[in-house]
Amino acid sequence: MTPLPIIAGFGGISPAGRSSLNRGYQRLIENTLSQTQRQKLAASLAGLSGAKATHSSPEALLRGTLIRALENNLFDPQRQRMHTSLQLMPEHHRAGSHGAEDGGELRFRIAKRQLPTSFTTSFITTPSLSNLRLPEGWRLVEEDSEHVTIASTSAEVMLATYSEMRVTSAGQLPSGFDPAALYASRNHPRALQMTVYGASDAINSLGIPWARLRARVAPDAISVYAGNCMGQLDSAGFGGMLQARLLGKKVSSKQLPLGLIEMPADFINAYLLGNLGTTGTSVAACATFLYNLRQGIKDIQSGESRIAIVGTSEAPLTPEVFEGFNVMGALAEDSKLRALDSLAPGASFDSRRACRPFGNNCGFTLAESSQFVILMDDALALELGANILGSVSDVFINADGYKKSIAGPGAGNYLTVAKAAAAARSIVGERALRERSIVQAHGTGTPQNRVSESAILNRVAKEFGIQGWRIAAVKAFVGHSLASSAGDQLMSTLGLWAHGTIPGIETVTELADDVKRDNLDFVLKHRESDVGTIDVALLNSKGFGGNNASATVLAPHITRKILAARHGQKAMTDYFHHNEAIAANSNDYDAAASRGDHRILYHFDDGVLGEEDLAFGATTTVRCASVQVGENRPPINLDLKSPYAGLAD
Repeated sequence: MTPLPIIAGFGGISPAGRSSLNRGYQRLIENTLSQTQRQKLAASLAGLSGAKATHSSPEALLRGTLIRALENNLFDPQRQRMHTSLQLMPEHHRAGSHGAEDGGELRFRIAKRQLPTSFTTSFITTPSLSNLRLPEGWRLVEEDSEHVTIASTSAEVMLATYSEMRVTSAGQLPSGFDPAALYASRNHPRALQMTVYGASDAINSLGIPWARLRARVAPDAISVYAGNCMGQLDSAGFGGMLQARLLGKKVSSKQLPLGLIEMPADFINAYLLGNLGTTGTSVAACATFLYNLRQGIKDIQSGESRIAIVGTSEAPLTPEVFEGFNVMGALAEDSKLRALDSLAPGASFDSRRACRPFGNNCGFTLAESSQFVILMDDALALELGANILGSVSDVFINADGYKKSIAGPGAGNYLTVAKAAAAARSIVGERALRERSIVQAHGTGTPQNRVSESAILNRVAKEFGIQGWRIAAVKAFVGHSLASSAGDQLMSTLGLWAHGTIPGIETVTELADDVKRDNLDFVLKHRESDVGTIDVALLNSKGFGGNNASATVLAPHITRKILAARHGQKAMTDYFHHNEAIAANSNDYDAAASRGDHRILYHFDDGVLGEEDLAFGATTTVRCASVQVGENRPPINLDLKSPYAGLAD
């Protein structure tokens, strides 16, 4: 039987808070929770903010989540430093009886250390300045031990000035949460700090000590697929490296390597798990999470891996990224939001409603998020008593073919959604697809998306005979986290299956006139549904450049039915017995995290392997048949069988 990839744990950090044990999901539906549930949600948010939260009210903690006005902990949107190029000229004056014009010279005094020292010149006689090349038009007037006076007919300078950003709303991590303070971050870029927290949260949510999994699974049977689509663009990564020379700073030895896109996977392997298995990331713009999810489920379905850690960590809230998307016309500018609500220029507006999927909207809202999921094959999950939170049967990927615009939508997403629906039909049946499924739409909040995605979903629903296909869009709450956006969708879906409430698109009061809706049911208000009444969810992503992906995710009750049919009722009875302790461990971690004990996994220079830790073994018939890595771990098999007609003796 093809192994079924089981979702055994998930975690992360997003504008909604901590993802594990559905705390982030609960923030989405906060106004539907009971008083006890609200108290636990507030405790989880307080645990993220640390000591600052001990005097914070639940209302203040809630205000510091989801999409909101940009806070100054990252940068000040009202005072963004920039440079203006100026050409300084001397002031002309007239002299002489004949009225002849004297052009004059511009004079200025600077420190010698600020002079360029690339080439030799004859202008400076002082030995310390013998390697000096003055810019064209400069003339040395005088010098002392530390300074020189320069005369010039003109000088080009970059004048530091400040400007206000045109976009001041974003999906930010909860107020007061600082991932760098939770471990020895050593100037790591923010996305990598979020990776350490998010992956630790997911692994701790398993309720199974990682040492137990290492002892049970061969080192090469664990996959890690994690990354982002933008790279690390803040000052500790690529952003700082590219800015350094223009800002008069030095490039550090860390900025280039830590800026690489696959670095989240590298960090998980090297500092969290000590992993030796398959690793990497697939980069696909806003569909990156689903591309990585496909890698993970394929490894498990093929038997190459028994455990797969899949995720993304995106930290795009930098002024440069805002400006890049804004000049494309992609973001919801403050002025456009005011116009949507018929407000006067300069009037205050509701930042929380900046993202309005499928409503009258004007652009998407940028966000940061780190989301991870732990997959296991079904046999291992049953054996260990792992939590069964759902399963992923398929992820489909299709490009758009020829395109007029690299940013425009195309035909590929029709194919991925249709395939995902067909896969769901093949597992749960046609009636369940029609009546017991839901779509987590990409739902960016742009005019182009509301037209193109609603047309796709409407057409597929029509062809499959679906009336009133329920459509949710989590970006209304958390914004668009680019590579992590489908991870946000999965977080919302797993919460729905645990608690029963579909988060509504509550930033939208009515659908836009150009939204296709004939066969669709856009869930605009939180909607109660009994747990176990939604069998399957389709996650949809549309990435820049034609990177389309749609996933078929099965509910936990459907997953358990499949496992019972495969493994028998006795195996399920034994499983439920083993799971009691595992579920209790997961709940213990949830309580600890709410107290501020996040149990971060970070091992720097710990357990580094060398040649002496590798032991090659043989059998009676095969030399070098296995390799043992360290102690207390299953060996790696080297007695490989060729799938091709071989020439072996």
